Amino acid sequence: MDDTIRRALSRGSLIDITTTGRRTARPHRVELVYHNFDGHIYISGRPGPRDWYANLLANPGFTFHLKRGLSADLPARARPITDEAERRAVMEKVGQAWGVRDIERMIRSSPLVEVEILDEAA
Repeated sequence: MDDTIRRALSRGSLIDITTTGRRTARPHRVELVYHNFDGHIYISGRPGPRDWYANLLANPGFTFHLKRGLSADLPARARPITDEAERRAVMEKVGQAWGVRDIERMIRSSPLVEVEILDEAA
């Protein structure tokens, strides 16, 4: 992977992702924030249902669009995090980054995926 991209991914930032619609099979682009904790990339959101998350559950392949200081469209795969212990460990970090007080609610009902940037992005 290009060093510029590697450096950009090493810190969280505002991105877009393009998912494939679970019902329409059409591309859907949405702006989100990603986090990098201990070399792992995560995308989460506030509690509640999210179309982007439902799309990733149905079709885990998506495009990860870097856009702050570096523009790159990276093929990626989402791994939903459903294990309670793993969710807790990651959500506590996300909650701290966002200044959230009700971490338990986030653990119970926020979308959370780990992102794998695919080798084709190199």
